[in-house]
Amino acid sequence: MARYHIETYGCTSNRGETQQIEQALREGGHHPADGPESADVAILNTCTVLEKTERNMLARAKELDNETPADLVITGCMALAQGEEFQNADIDAEVLHWDDVPQYVLNGECPTITPDTETVLNGVVGILPIARGCMSDCSYCITKQATGRIESPSVEENVEKARALVHAGAKEIRITGQDTGVYGWDTNQGTSLLPELLDRICTDIDGDFRVRVGMANPKGLHGVREELAAVFAEHEELYNFIHAPVQSGSDDVLADMRRQHAVSEYLEVVETLDDKLDYWTLSTDFIVGFPTEEPADHEQSMALLRETRPEKINVTRFSKRPGTDAADMKGLGGQVKKDRSKEMSEAKMELMAEAYEEMVGRTVSVLLVEDGTDESLVGYDEAYRQVVIADAQERGLEIGDMVEVEVTSHNTVYAFGDPIERAQVAD
Repeated sequence: MARYHIETYGCTSNRGETQQIEQALREGGHHPADGPESADVAILNTCTVLEKTERNMLARAKELDNETPADLVITGCMALAQGEEFQNADIDAEVLHWDDVPQYVLNGECPTITPDTETVLNGVVGILPIARGCMSDCSYCITKQATGRIESPSVEENVEKARALVHAGAKEIRITGQDTGVYGWDTNQGTSLLPELLDRICTDIDGDFRVRVGMANPKGLHGVREELAAVFAEHEELYNFIHAPVQSGSDDVLADMRRQHAVSEYLEVVETLDDKLDYWTLSTDFIVGFPTEEPADHEQSMALLRETRPEKINVTRFSKRPGTDAADMKGLGGQVKKDRSKEMSEAKMELMAEAYEEMVGRTVSVLLVEDGTDESLVGYDEAYRQVVIADAQERGLEIGDMVEVEVTSHNTVYAFGDPIERAQVAD
């Protein structure tokens, strides 16, 4: 678990982005620190409205760089518009889009589902933790020290929790866990119960809602990839979305990370979903600069990225976490990690832009779940790709509505759509 410190400057939109970042961090088991000096990561959400503001942001970033003993993340408007200014000022920070901050803070680790974690309803979004703990022993991960081995409630118990969320008003259920792919390994002789759970939620619960499956490591998915793909293909309630963090394209590095999967198993999961689903989203994570990552290993990761072409990619520079085995390894230089991160992040943005460009002209069904800026609302289509309707509130649309839209444009990390038919989700 990480302790975070976050500071926000600028407009109400920036404050809204901070709220979403904090919500994701809390869902992942992270907690606010008393200040930057006691934080594992400091997050600066920047504004860039005036030249004076820019100078203030650079000054505060430099202060935080000195005050924070661990990582500094810079996001917000100045980070996106003038991110190079921080590097030019010799500030050691990761410059990220708002949406990428929570995954970076996870540092390649699983989210932390603690024993007191229960379902949460936030607006029309219901959070359903389906298990606690994991079956992995990753050499870089501190989360396992807090959570232990997986403990899986029964399928029936989780279905009842999902039903309660829907009855309470949830239009979207987000299934979470340290590793949703190994749900049931402790009770089902090492075979995942995730396909059965998803099928039961979609079949047994009345109402109009969608379901998003949270992070699942490739090893757990691999053994049930055919069954899982079939469930996705059968049920329109499921977002066609899988977050399977591969972390490296090198089997040698994966072995040093003590990841349980091989690159070939990850590829087989992707290929199976490609065969069964016409339109779906692959999300994955890469850790760059692991202590044993040679230049050839990094090139294998770049090659795997280009081969599988995920639509959402989280790129994390390796950082040592206290008490982990990887913390004792001799690390790579900071510049090496920065260079590799930059190369992969640039490729990531190209792939994401291509994915959203391919959406332009497509008609998609969007569930509106979040407020945007001004009159806009934010939703997700069948493949859990983010779509913004700029004048949604002016059109009388509300959070919880399901809307058919034509995708008209994009800005690399999300699409813009115009409603062509309104079909409100029934209560």
